[in-house]
Amino acid sequence: MSTKISRRQMLKLSGAAAAATALLGTDVLAAEPLETPRRKKVLVIGAHPDDPESCAGGTVLKMLAAGFDVKVVYFTRGERGISGVSLQESARVRMAESVEACKCLRVPYVFMDQIDGESEITARRYLEMKELIDAEKPDAVLTHWPIDSHRDHVNCAVLVLDAWRRVQKKFDLFYFEAMTGLQSKTFLPTDLVDISDYHDQKVRALYCHKSQDCEDWYPAYHLKMEEFYGLRLATKYAEAFVRFDQNPTQKAIMEF
Repeated sequence: MSTKISRRQMLKLSGAAAAATALLGTDVLAAEPLETPRRKKVLVIGAHPDDPESCAGGTVLKMLAAGFDVKVVYFTRGERGISGVSLQESARVRMAESVEACKCLRVPYVFMDQIDGESEITARRYLEMKELIDAEKPDAVLTHWPIDSHRDHVNCAVLVLDAWRRVQKKFDLFYFEAMTGLQSKTFLPTDLVDISDYHDQKVRALYCHKSQDCEDWYPAYHLKMEEFYGLRLATKYAEAFVRFDQNPTQKAIMEF
């Protein structure tokens, strides 16, 4: 919590510092250096490789520019994302693509060990998600909107919501959408983020996922979503989020 100091109080503090310096020497001020504010930390948890990039890549870049620490979490390794190859080979290819995408975004990443198309909600998986978030201590988490046609998206959202209720350090929870109409349903955003300045880099990061033929589906879905929300902000491109458990008295991390 920040506290505002009036000009009069500042003058009093300055006078007190000068008096202390005169009595005790300049070292008294150096003995207690000002504490550097902690950088805000954000986790972006996507069900598959390419989900964080397509759903929130522009916002990730804007947060980085604002001085946030951002980490990408891949819920699965994309085991069923390439037809005609084994699950192991698909995971190998898609993990390598994810590493390249995160290099483009300039963010660290972590892979969880759920299986693409076979993700599950169990007591062990609830604990696993909670422990991951507890270890990271984020100020905010961005993840999938839970009303979705893809089971992995839903399961990821459910596990994150359960963690939100149980972790030691509370965080802001935001949902993003994926391929609205085909996957995400009834999504009504509370927050829009102008990503116009970061759009080209977002697309470059997304297109690192070469095995996914992004040039086929991205223009048909996410580009249209970005342009639509951009119109609402009177800008070119925007990404949309639903903030969970809105509290009008609390400033959201999206207000950056």
